[in-house]
Amino acid sequence: MYKIKEKEKLFIYTGPDGSGRKTIAKMVATMFDMETVLSYTTRPPRHYEVNGEDYHFVDVESFKRMEENQEFLESVEIDGFHYGIREEDIVKAFESHNLVYLTLNPQGTEKLKGMYGDRVMRLFIYANRDTVIERQKERGDSEEDIKRHLDHYQEIMAYKDSCEYVFENFDSPQVSFQVSEVIEQFLERDIIITDY
Repeated sequence: MYKIKEKEKLFIYTGPDGSGRKTIAKMVATMFDMETVLSYTTRPPRHYEVNGEDYHFVDVESFKRMEENQEFLESVEIDGFHYGIREEDIVKAFESHNLVYLTLNPQGTEKLKGMYGDRVMRLFIYANRDTVIERQKERGDSEEDIKRHLDHYQEIMAYKDSCEYVFENFDSPQVSFQVSEVIEQFLERDIIITDY
């Protein structure tokens, strides 16, 4: 397991699908020079998703091979699809950035929190059920995908109380500003002042 160094921090955005986690994560990242690490998944890309930008889309054989080679820091199976974060990708991201962010489901988030403790800040981003449905319809998700996401809505919402920070996403620019403030405070607490 990769050992996170003193200045290195992991910010994990989690919450229900359609809550705007990725949008907020990207907005905040530009303010702090953060690097992201993408998950590998065996699920097929949605029509608006780009391989290498949203996820690394791989077939089941490739995923299983990576798993056998112990390349994943964490991996989970949800609805028959596999998701995993490669340790090598985390190492690479930290080579050039002290701050790295991920967008993960609660299972993956919890695994990384267990591994890295207070080096991980969990940011739970959510929207109410109707808003989530509306957003998923707007981006053209299939009825089947929407139903699959909603089957997990309550279970994912239950993870809210485990996270360090919780934001309801009515307005992405507003929420990204609030998240930035929280991260700013978190980083300043960590700055060691030295007298010369």
